Amino acid sequence: MPGLAERLLYRVAKRWIAGYQLEDVVKAAHDANGRKLHVILNRLGEHTPDRGLIEEYTQEYLRLLDAINDQGVDGTISVKPSQLGLAVDPLLFKSNLEKILDRAEQRKRFVWLDMENSPYTEATLRAYTELLADHPGLGVCLQANLKRTQKDLQNLLTNGGKIRLVKGAYPEDLSIAYKKRSIIDSNYKRLMEMLFKAGDNFAIATHDTKLIEEAQRLSKENNKSFDFAMLKGIRDDLKEKLTSQGYQVTEYIPYGPEWYNYSKRRMRERKRNILLLVRSITG
Repeated sequence: MPGLAERLLYRVAKRWIAGYQLEDVVKAAHDANGRKLHVILNRLGEHTPDRGLIEEYTQEYLRLLDAINDQGVDGTISVKPSQLGLAVDPLLFKSNLEKILDRAEQRKRFVWLDMENSPYTEATLRAYTELLADHPGLGVCLQANLKRTQKDLQNLLTNGGKIRLVKGAYPEDLSIAYKKRSIIDSNYKRLMEMLFKAGDNFAIATHDTKLIEEAQRLSKENNKSFDFAMLKGIRDDLKEKLTSQGYQVTEYIPYGPEWYNYSKRRMRERKRNILLLVRSITG
């Protein structure tokens, strides 16, 4: 039985997770679509060494692609590499990812690769680069807090990579990551400028008002296809405002019984998320 802290956190976490089951996330996706939002759906779970569980996750994503196709959801999925086998064997990961990509291409759906903590960064980007030529409907997430990301972005843009830019949610060592918020924000802005100059079909994934305003400014100077991406339950007021202004807004909706660690990370990621959550609840 879950402890008191976990039960209390779940009452809060329901703001940013859809629930436990596939049916829960499809329902949440329809609700978001009704608010003129595109969706990215993710089955929670990561860092999995169990091959049986890896296969279960893979099959779940295949079912999820079928469900959103059959039920007319305007959206796609995002998968975590270590969820599909990268924590065990890079070849197993690529094999499982290709199964998902094949199904997605049959359904004419895009697929995102989430970026996890730094031990997986290099292997994730290597696999992405290898698969991109044969699977152009594949995008990858990059984290602005990592010092390597500017170089990674340059390389990916040269190869036609499709990027979802986030600040970064995982605790990392100072030797490889920026820690100060102002420096992370400056790097995010620099990376965003690169995207608007040389990229296309990318996602600006932030709840930061100043960065969103900068993206709006850049969008007026550069005719690029992009969308704003935000977490379920955070800045719903801003999502509505942006859609009313004609911007494409995507809501990232996770689900699954592994919600606890995800929710703790959301709270730890930025203390401002607590304020944003309270603001969302109180309006």
